[in-house]
Amino acid sequence: MPIFELQTEDISFPHPSFSNPDGLLAYGGDLSTQRLLEAYRKGIFPWFNPGEAILWWSPNPRFVLFPKELKVAKSMRPYFNQNKFHVTYDTRFLDVIIGCKLGETRKERGTWITSDIVESYYKLHQLGYAHSVEVWQDEKLVGGLYGVSLGRMFFGESMFTRVSNASKFGFITLVKSLDAKGFTLIDCQMPTQHLSSLGAKAIPRSDFLDKLEKNEKLETQIGSWKDWLV
Repeated sequence: MPIFELQTEDISFPHPSFSNPDGLLAYGGDLSTQRLLEAYRKGIFPWFNPGEAILWWSPNPRFVLFPKELKVAKSMRPYFNQNKFHVTYDTRFLDVIIGCKLGETRKERGTWITSDIVESYYKLHQLGYAHSVEVWQDEKLVGGLYGVSLGRMFFGESMFTRVSNASKFGFITLVKSLDAKGFTLIDCQMPTQHLSSLGAKAIPRSDFLDKLEKNEKLETQIGSWKDWLV
């Protein structure tokens, strides 16, 4: 299948079903807030290397987590029972996305979180669509994650940890909090063993797109999650 070229003056996307077998749909365009929101509404996300054209993806199958199917390993229970970490929302978005950018594993293989990505998602955060989860230990930021929220879906982007299990603690806490607010799905995009151990699984892209269509009818909680999500 052809890879579509996007133009900066048109924020529309071809249908995700036109993606190639790897999930690549299009290239080009820009990272404007309007285009990013349109992409998430259509089940598409950007992922590209520094210095390359912006690449837009919609993989099939799609890796997702249904909040009620969250799995918490026995090894994690002491972390919660002993309150080893403290979690906040939307208090240090830039620190979190930079933490993801500079994570230890990314230092070795490079990162797709370019300066343009940081700037664009920070703008989404300022508009109330992108959110961060901060994990604290002894007043130090030791882990976190960020993503985009539309309707009752959360589209996870990246996470980082500086202390063992900190990011996992933050993710589990987030999923439980979103479940309490009626969220129906966490988009994990691509499969990883880490997320699979937490209950994420692959579903057909067509099912994911059907859920997105229904999600469009639900109101988005726009604004800071600092006091809304606990």
